[in-house]
Amino acid sequence: QVQLVESGGGLVQAGGSLRLSCAASGSAFSINAMAWYRQAPGKERELVAAIASGGSTNYEDSVKGRFTISRDNAKNTVYLQMNSLKPEDTAVYYCKGDFAMGYGLGYRVFVSWGQGTQVTVSS
Repeated sequence: QVQLVESGGGLVQAGGSLRLSCAASGSAFSINAMAWYRQAPGKERELVAAIASGGSTNYEDSVKGRFTISRDNAKNTVYLQMNSLKPEDTAVYYCKGDFAMGYGLGYRVFVSWGQGTQVTVSS
């Protein structure tokens, strides 16, 4: 399987910036897509941003123009640069990866989630 480890969360004032990182580790896997989700207290988990293997991206409307998702394929790492943070961005942020492993009859796809990292934006 593939393990995802997130880092970079913390406490920041409104208008500030944070950069989240998510590193994938394991053996003999390929990455189809990676994404960041978030879950605020009392709310459902929602997609924030995603990046496909070819580099195309999509964002949740409220973060467009403020957040940027990127990936370093050599490091199997995805980043989320968050600028102009707002109190409503406060949530636990989770990294999700869509992976593939094996070949021929042994080929399979699967999903892994990180443990989450807390982002708190104070007003």
